[in-house]
Amino acid sequence: MSNYTSILNNINNYVSLSQVEIERLTSIIKTSKVKKKQYIIQPGIVCQSRTYIVQGAFKVFYLDENGKEHTVSIGVEDWFVTDFYSYINQTPAMNYAEALEDSVIMQMRYEEIEPLCREFHSLSEYFRLTTEKAFAFSRRRVISNISKTAEERYDEYLEKYPHIVNRVPQYVLASYLGMSPEFLSKIRKLKSK
Repeated sequence: MSNYTSILNNINNYVSLSQVEIERLTSIIKTSKVKKKQYIIQPGIVCQSRTYIVQGAFKVFYLDENGKEHTVSIGVEDWFVTDFYSYINQTPAMNYAEALEDSVIMQMRYEEIEPLCREFHSLSEYFRLTTEKAFAFSRRRVISNISKTAEERYDEYLEKYPHIVNRVPQYVLASYLGMSPEFLSKIRKLKSK
């Protein structure tokens, strides 16, 4: 079971699972390798899985009516990546999720994990807590986008996620922070002086 160590450690940060719960959970997890630039979610297709990142990085984004990319989230090791609206409501996704690096993921399909969550309160509690945390973070991000300058948003992200800032392409980070890559480059140059 050592190949499940990372996700079990993540779960253990929130709840304790019995041996039976661990065995039932790990029996439905599908581990796969994803190549850089490969999509695991696409618009128009229902998001069928909760996806945990074991290794690598992803961006979740949508394209507006002009074809401009807007990054909704960036995920790295020990994070989940999904189109929550599509997954929860089992409706077609509006977002793409694309690997930014060669990655390893663990997926739990909706029709398998949801019955387990009904059967085992601890699993339900884990997903409730992690979903609430993701929701709270997204609300905080909305407020930050409304109330802070581009430079303040960059500083905040750099402080919170220094290990990600130089790992993802500049255009992805700029899109996520709501600015042009050129403006982000200008901010970075000012900070380096």
